[in-house]
Amino acid sequence: MEKLNLPDVLKYVEENIGIFHNQRLENFKKLKLKIVLRKKNPYLFKAKNVNTATEIIQGIVDAFLSSSEEGIFGNWLERFAIYINDSVFKGRKAGIDGIDLDFDRNDSRYLVAIKSGPSWGNDSQIKKLIDQFNTARKRLHTSGSKIKVVCVNGCCYGRLKPSSEYKSNGDYNKICGQKFWELISGDPNLYITIVEPLGMKAKEKNEEFKDQYSRIINQFTKEFLIDFCKEDGSIDWEKLVRFNSSIAE
Repeated sequence: MEKLNLPDVLKYVEENIGIFHNQRLENFKKLKLKIVLRKKNPYLFKAKNVNTATEIIQGIVDAFLSSSEEGIFGNWLERFAIYINDSVFKGRKAGIDGIDLDFDRNDSRYLVAIKSGPSWGNDSQIKKLIDQFNTARKRLHTSGSKIKVVCVNGCCYGRLKPSSEYKSNGDYNKICGQKFWELISGDPNLYITIVEPLGMKAKEKNEEFKDQYSRIINQFTKEFLIDFCKEDGSIDWEKLVRFNSSIAE
């Protein structure tokens, strides 16, 4: 085990956080109104008494951004966690489907599936994770390894009660927030240390993003008014629902 070099961690964030901001912006630029409209529930808008084009557009754009950013930043954090673990425990990206991190600590082999937060999956996704852990165990045992294998669902933020961290149905541990970052780094304070550097370039990049956001909102609102509103300016709900849900011609 090597001691975590915090200046190196800060340098890594400074040099790589721009990847998140650039991917976030590029994904947003590729967004198309009619594509995202087909993925949204028009009945929900009606049930909530949403009656203006701007409300609908902001609703679908903000929902897209929330989902997209969570995924992009989750992938960035996964790479960051692997970098930190490699610096301390010589960990590596596992060559097993679904396992993001593979390292040795305290005479045990840790196989970690990294997720952003604790509420990340439904029953079928959790079952798939358990199957992936079981497959990983079998491969290690087949290779003749005698080391104890500990499977971990590691979450970058959040917390769980200690009594609910071990999952007997699947034989794995679910750890979140401070405990996750301490597991992969050996530093119990790392979860706090990384907060400040993550804000590097945020102000500069957010100004660029806000400019693009305004353009998208205006562009989509204009398209929506032309394609899904009546001459008097009211929403043509029948046309919107047909576009979203009718049998394709």
